[in-house]
Amino acid sequence: MASEIPSIIRTVARALRVRLLGVRLLGTRPRRRPAAPQRILVAPHLRLGDAILITPLLAKLREQYPAAEIVLLSTLPMVPLYQGNPYGVVVWPYHPRRFETVAAMFRQDGFDLAVVPGDNRHGWLAAALRAKWIVAHAGDRPRLKSWMIDELIDYPQTPTAMAEIFAELGPGPGPRPYQRGDWPAPSCRSFDLPERPYAVLHVGASGPLKLWPPEQWLALARWLTERSLEVVWSGGPGEAAIVGQIDKAGRYRSYAQRLDLAQMWRLIAQAAVFVSPDTGVAHLARLTGVPAVSLFGPGSPALFGRGEFWREMPCAEVTIENFPCRDQRDVFERKRDWVRRCSRSTRQCAAARCMIQLEAQAVIAAVERLLGPEPSEPA
Repeated sequence: MASEIPSIIRTVARALRVRLLGVRLLGTRPRRRPAAPQRILVAPHLRLGDAILITPLLAKLREQYPAAEIVLLSTLPMVPLYQGNPYGVVVWPYHPRRFETVAAMFRQDGFDLAVVPGDNRHGWLAAALRAKWIVAHAGDRPRLKSWMIDELIDYPQTPTAMAEIFAELGPGPGPRPYQRGDWPAPSCRSFDLPERPYAVLHVGASGPLKLWPPEQWLALARWLTERSLEVVWSGGPGEAAIVGQIDKAGRYRSYAQRLDLAQMWRLIAQAAVFVSPDTGVAHLARLTGVPAVSLFGPGSPALFGRGEFWREMPCAEVTIENFPCRDQRDVFERKRDWVRRCSRSTRQCAAARCMIQLEAQAVIAAVERLLGPEPSEPA
């Protein structure tokens, strides 16, 4: 019987959450566009990379409404990154299966404006939080997701970075470009950092088809070592095995699976250069201002690269232009002819040729462009 108690508690909590949400949605909601919103809700609930891509939206809302309270719903692992309240944002931790996070939000509800980047289903949550006007992008499927949306904005018809697409959900001109320090560095638990200048090679990715071949990583690591930089590996949860496949001899230090997000920020921020596939941590690197190189295989640098907002950051994207199977035209369920990306699974693509054909020399050239020529004498 004791073993069944946690399951019973979860079932009761889920029933209470559904009942509470239903009661709130049945109530009348004043649907009117606010002229000068005092409380603004941003409800993305996205993974790390996509969540960081809403940064220009936060910057734009702050510029347009300098006195407003801006509340951001964040997944639990992301919360420590916001401890410095970038752009004056207040963060509410949210997990749809954690009743206490939902109950805490309902105790502080009531918003003049809600903005829903990404998945429109979070418009239902915004309505339950008594938002008077909800804005999201048009075209999400199925249509049921958008029933609570008051204002639908189309995706652009010409190539635009995802960061700028999210920012278009806010009124007015685009925000000023990001500057190092706009996002305060989070504090973190201490850990051992390299004692001399180092390069971080983050080998993990959001899927196996974004992984770069081990021999290419090793070629890059050898070149960086010759440039008098200590090489360290990085990887997220469950990615230590990827490091083991690359560096079987254990020549270089590995931080894979050892750091939380705040510690990862510090490791990246103090590096001489950072290299990774197109993944969430690559977007994190842009916030730190470190010279960063992103490897794009299935993904689109035009869509997920630095865009206008991060144009002054020392970033470089390495890809093979017009790769033939990078031919899918949709993102977040919205279709546009200018989109060129690939979200196929390993069942559909046995080997990611777009990553295999990215040569180490192309990445080395990108690093050289960011760091400049090798000094003739050690500093």
